[in-house]
Order: sequence, then structure tokens, then C-alpha cells
Amino acid sequence: MKPLFVQGPSTTLRVVVLSLLAIVMMSLDHRQQHMENLRSLLSVLLYPIQYAIGLPRETGLWLSESLATRHSLEEENHRLHAQQLLLRSRLQKLEALEAENRRLRELLDSSFRVDGRVLIAELLAVDMAPFNRRLTLNKGSYDEVYAGQPVLDADGVLGQIVSVTPLTSVAMLITDPSHALPVAVNRNGLRAIAVGSGKPDRLELSHIPNNADIRAGDLLITTGLGGRFPVGYPVARVTQVKRDPHRPFAQVLAEPTGHPESSREVLLVWTHPPPAPAEDADSTAVDGE
Repeated sequence: MKPLFVQGPSTTLRVVVLSLLAIVMMSLDHRQQHMENLRSLLSVLLYPIQYAIGLPRETGLWLSESLATRHSLEEENHRLHAQQLLLRSRLQKLEALEAENRRLRELLDSSFRVDGRVLIAELLAVDMAPFNRRLTLNKGSYDEVYAGQPVLDADGVLGQIVSVTPLTSVAMLITDPSHALPVAVNRNGLRAIAVGSGKPDRLELSHIPNNADIRAGDLLITTGLGGRFPVGYPVARVTQVKRDPHRPFAQVLAEPTGHPESSREVLLVWTHPPPAPAEDADSTAVDGE
């Protein structure tokens, strides 16, 4: 009967044989590179296992970097957004300062065309009554402002001071219905009286004969009569001339060259020393009377 268990080579013999086989294979591989293809094949076969073992670690690193990157991007986005708001607010302020600087330059340029002392004043309030055209300025008697003083802007005559307090003053615009101003046509010297209509963009020239030499586009300037306004300063430009043979006078309309409705700074002009305090210029705004 054949035995069930057959004893094979001893363990020591197996170790010796395998060691010799390993030495031989290493020698052959070192000298002739016979095992290179086998190693390449084994590396290809073992790569999925290596990738699967390292996948959890790589996934954790990727998630950590992604979260950190997202957090940093959100912080940078908030910071850039706040910086953008700050820069936009500064830009708006810069635009306002540039506009104010431009207006002040225009006023200063106009001051060189006016003889005598000048002072820049800012608007504090505007009379909102339907037919009144008056402005409250931040200059008063402490600045030697006086009733009857002319008020100009960079483009023309705006009006004159009608009342003064120590710190403020009130100016009546030339478009106020109770204001009248002697003017002349710059082209030929024709004199007329420009009366306010109550509308911000209209003056009326009264008592102009039908045969008078005046037409649309003519520039009206101050005459200096009465010594209140500087001579030759622009007042308005004629926009319409209607002549009716059945009426003795033509209907002449003009638009002020100044911009009282949009000006924020005005120019106060000293054409002569301030009058006595007893003079009340609010009783009449007709220049030269």
C-alpha cells in the first residue's frame, strides 16, 4: 500500500537551492538584462494595486487643497469686492471734485475779465416759489457783501444781491419777474431793458420798435448804466423776434447766457465801495433806476 504522506526535500535544501537560483538570476540580469522585460510586466500588473492603495491618501490631499483654495478664493473675492467699492466711491468723489474744480477754474477765468474785487460764494438754498428766482448764498455782511451787488457766473450775469445778513445773502436772478436790467446788443449797440419772465430760460426785451435792428442770435451785454454791473459782460442771447405790424413794439425773447439753475458757485463782484446800510435794494431790483 502506498503511503499517504511523502516527505519532500528538507527546508535547508530548499533554501539553499532557491538562494542559488536567485544568485544566478541576479547575475544574469546584471550582466545581460534578461529580467528587465519581466520587471516591466510585473510593474504593469501591480500598478492598479499600487494606485488603489494610494487613492485614499491622494483623494484626501485633493479635497484638502480644494477646500483651502476655495476658502482663499472666497476671501480674495470679498477683499477685491470691498476694494472695488472703495475705489468706485473714490472715483465718484474724484469726478465730483473734478467737476467742482472745473467750475472754479471757469469762475476764476471769468474773474480776470472783471475789474475790481471778486469773491466766490456757494449756494445754500434755492427759492422754490413758482415765479420767484432767488438764491441764498453763504456770504454776508461779514464778507462785505452789500445789497445791489452784482452776481455772475463763468458765462454771464446771474442777478444781484437784494438782502444781506451777517453770514448769508439773498440774490435775485435776472429771470425773476421783478428784475430789470439795462442791456445793449453787442453787434450794434442798440439799448434795451431785459425783464425777467419768471421762467429759468427766458428774458423779455420790452419796448423794442418793430424797425429796430435786432435779430435772433444777437448777444446782449451789460451797458454799465447805473454803475451796478460791469460793462460788457454777457447777459443773454436773443432767441426769438416777432414783429406785428398792428403793434408798435416787437416781441423779443432772449435766453440767459449764465446758468443760474445749475450753478453751485457764483461770483460776487465789487464795482464800487459798499453803500450805506440804510439803503434798501429789495424795494426795487431795476438796475440803473
